[in-house]
Amino acid sequence: MPLEVQPRPISNKVKRPRKTVEALLDIGLINNMPDSALERTESQFNALLTTACDDKTVRLRYSSLPEVPRGPEARARIAERYWSLEQLFDDPPDAFIVTGTEPKTPRLSDEPYWARLVDIIEFADANLISSVWSCLAAHAAVLHYDGIERQRLPVKRFGVFDQRVVIEHSLTQGLGAQIRIPHSRWNDLPLAALGSAGYQVLTRSQDGVADLFVKQRRSLLVFFQGHPEYEERTLLKEYQRDVGRFISGEYREYPQAPPGYFGPSALAIMTDFERRLRAGDLLEPLAAFPFTALAASIQRTWMPPAAQIYRNWLEYIAAHKFES
Repeated sequence: MPLEVQPRPISNKVKRPRKTVEALLDIGLINNMPDSALERTESQFNALLTTACDDKTVRLRYSSLPEVPRGPEARARIAERYWSLEQLFDDPPDAFIVTGTEPKTPRLSDEPYWARLVDIIEFADANLISSVWSCLAAHAAVLHYDGIERQRLPVKRFGVFDQRVVIEHSLTQGLGAQIRIPHSRWNDLPLAALGSAGYQVLTRSQDGVADLFVKQRRSLLVFFQGHPEYEERTLLKEYQRDVGRFISGEYREYPQAPPGYFGPSALAIMTDFERRLRAGDLLEPLAAFPFTALAASIQRTWMPPAAQIYRNWLEYIAAHKFES
């Protein structure tokens, strides 16, 4: 069944009776990504949920934290298409997906949106069947509930990494023993601290980094440190952006290419571009970046397991909604 994106209601108060539609699931996507990734994040979750919903109808409503700084174009898009948080709270969906945003302060609790994000965390647990917390949003929810501080990594965790499925759970059905998931972050939640606080780590890397983990409170809280929603070229665009930051002088070191993402042909392409860049052979370095050649070598290994995890999540929501 196709995914339905539900338009923003005209009235600020939307309390209304639910339509009786077989296997209809209401999901609120609270999209807090920066302006440059706002529309792209919509597309990523639209595509992932469309693949995962099978015979179910999924009705998606967009919302966002009003405290996240926005430019005029993003503000206009949000005003036209996004539900306010008050509208979502008045007519709660079955589940939330909450994304992170770029932090501006060393401590998450000092961010201008912290109080509002805590309200969402508490509301989701008290009123919804389940909620997904992505990357920075996962770090924020864990900090709020259990006081676990994220730790700065010595280097950016950036690429597609092998993850072992270490606990059988409804969310890991059909995954097999090992999957691959994209990551792009500078911070990490310690595995031991998560275990001590009662979180079930479902998938983790060989070097002991948690990827997918859950906690059952009043509702099922689902956390991703990685980004299963990423589309085929998302990491490539980020790598291109980071190379541009090196060219402009913002980054002092040339960025590492994302491991596990490109095929064998990409190494020679990237090595040749870096050599010519450092030698000063490129009149327009940004224009010369080999985007098309690198895109042709991308290995989309994470997409099937990503869809399966979200398929399992939608099954969990449906089971608790229609069998309760």
